[in-house]
Amino acid sequence: MSALDLEAPGRVSRLRDVARRTAADPASWGVEPRFDAASRWYSRLFAAADHEAWLLTWLPGQSTDLHDHGGSAGTFVIVSGSLTEETVHAGVSGAVLRSDAYVAGDARPFSAQHVHRIVNTSAAPAVSLHVYGPALTQMTRYRLQDGALRVLEIDRAGVAW
Repeated sequence: MSALDLEAPGRVSRLRDVARRTAADPASWGVEPRFDAASRWYSRLFAAADHEAWLLTWLPGQSTDLHDHGGSAGTFVIVSGSLTEETVHAGVSGAVLRSDAYVAGDARPFSAQHVHRIVNTSAAPAVSLHVYGPALTQMTRYRLQDGALRVLEIDRAGVAW
C-alpha cells in the first residue's frame, strides 16, 4: 500500500505533513522563488509515485481563478507573506464564497472535492508551497453565477501547465 493511499483516512494529514516538511526546508527545493509582475510564478519541486509538490509566488493582487484539483487532495503552506482563500460553500439560496486569511506558517489541508480561489490581498509578496495527492492531472476552472458553479474550462497537465 502506498504511503498516501487514496482510500486511507489519513491521506490529507499525510499530505499536510509532507507540505510542512518541504516548506521548512528551502535548501531542498532546488529553485529560488521568483516574482513575475505579469503572472504568478510556479515551479514543480518534485513528484513521487502518489504526490507532488509545487512552489508558487504571489505579488499583491495576483490570484487564481475559482478551481478544483481534478480529484486530488492536498495542502498549501504559506512560506512567507499572507494569502486569502475563498472557498465555495452551500448557502440558503445556492453556493456562496467564504474568505479565510492565512499567514506565514499556516497550513491549509483540503479534500479532493475542494473548490477555491486564492488571492494575495496584502501589500507584500507571498510564497506558498502546495502538495497534491495524487499528482495533478487536471483542474477545472469555474465561475460562481446566481448561486451555481459554472464550468469555464478544464485544464490538463502537460497542456496547460
